[in-house]
Amino acid sequence: MPAPTLILILGDQLSPAISSLAGADPADSVILMAEVAAEADYVWHHRKKLAFIFSAMRHHAARLRADGWTVDYVTLDDPANSGSLLGEAARAVARHGAARLAVTEAGEWRLRIAMAEWSAALGVPVAIHGDDRFLCSEAAFAAWAAGRKALRMEYFYRDMRRRTGLLMEGNEPAGGQWNFDHDNRKPARRDLMMPRPRRSPPDAVTKAVLAMVAARFPDRFGTLDDFWFAVTAEDAQAQFDAFITDALPHFGDYQDAMLTGEPFLYHSVIAQYLNIGLLDPLAVCQAVERAWREGAVPLNAAEGYIRQIIGWREYVRGIYWREGPDYAARNALCATRALPPFYWTADTDMACVRAAVEQTRDTAYAHHIQRLMVTGNFALLAGVDPHALHQWYLAVYADAYEWVELPNTLGMSQFADGGLLASKPYAASGAYIDRMSDFCAGCRYSVKAKSGDGACPFNRLYWPFLIRHADMLARNPRMAPMYRTLNNWGPERRDALLADGAACLAQLGLEP
Repeated sequence: MPAPTLILILGDQLSPAISSLAGADPADSVILMAEVAAEADYVWHHRKKLAFIFSAMRHHAARLRADGWTVDYVTLDDPANSGSLLGEAARAVARHGAARLAVTEAGEWRLRIAMAEWSAALGVPVAIHGDDRFLCSEAAFAAWAAGRKALRMEYFYRDMRRRTGLLMEGNEPAGGQWNFDHDNRKPARRDLMMPRPRRSPPDAVTKAVLAMVAARFPDRFGTLDDFWFAVTAEDAQAQFDAFITDALPHFGDYQDAMLTGEPFLYHSVIAQYLNIGLLDPLAVCQAVERAWREGAVPLNAAEGYIRQIIGWREYVRGIYWREGPDYAARNALCATRALPPFYWTADTDMACVRAAVEQTRDTAYAHHIQRLMVTGNFALLAGVDPHALHQWYLAVYADAYEWVELPNTLGMSQFADGGLLASKPYAASGAYIDRMSDFCAGCRYSVKAKSGDGACPFNRLYWPFLIRHADMLARNPRMAPMYRTLNNWGPERRDALLADGAACLAQLGLEP
């Protein structure tokens, strides 16, 4: 028998049609899958995230075996486990006498750079295949971006609508407009009937993984209690199908809303399945479009949902690969404050931040407004080091992979790329949170008060943020109204605002 080809499947490549398998013959191939410490430890991953990935990997291996593939699977607790992907590839090459290694390109710069050196390290040819699971290739994004003065997502999104034909009527957008975001900002009400995502009870495989993660990572952030994530493509599809029926009709209206004790509202909670390969993004968008065309959901809901996938998801991936591995080090606002301890402990009197961190701890999930306008907004106003915040987001959410999380954090949330991605910083006072949530009613701080010990910290930090960064932001057209207001105030008032902001940080236990 000729020497086999070893095919490495990474933990976020759980798609049956992954490019590394294309054209391969199960008769002369061995698939390698490995749970390794290097990937589990490079950030302080949430325990539910680890359990989700490992269980999904084990279930995918079983599916591949059922499809006729030979799968060599190395568990994290295998005593012989080397702890790294390269180490496990080397062991498997020797174990099977493999003549070559095939792998689909990694989704993060650190692994892609490392894989370029694998052939020399392993002593066999390494074929690195492109990842064709996305709707816009890196080359296509680079071509779209070439020569543009501004890389605004809205124009990319319109291009993707034309390219895919989604929500199009000939050459025109369905409904006569591209974007219904203005209609999608209603605050949720307590009398609404809010569905919950479909739950997948842990089977024997998942229970074994939960026990392993509990034993191996006892001090990690996040609880393992009430684990309900889907870990197979079939269950992920069932959860998405239930979302279309139960929640999508109201998703558009309330996608920005926040309510105490309601972590999911009308969100689908499927990003982790898309990002690991259990669901296909185009198929998801086509199902949403079909629900609209059949009259089951309104256009603003279908458009808002599809925009998140073919707009933001594809766009931030394009930004990530275009900007290169040094993107993570950018810090246009020169923010250096350490990440506040309450991002891990939830020990804060700010009701909105406490709710977001507690929910993150319990579910490994928070929707985009909780990330952008609560935890992200506070970090921006407080001058937290954007790289520290990036590491936190990457660790704590089940859907977080660097290609999608990093541009959202550094570019959109923290304006650390100087406006490459976002047209303005997403800085807001407590009034926005009060409008879109019910957190403020139960908070010890007053959202109506603008300064002083009992005032909302978002209020106390907002104007100092604008004062500190006036040289960069005052010329931004979208910030002009705020700076006109600020310019009407004399130096004494501005000094008082800066002093109150510093006092606020001190009262929150943060270094000046």
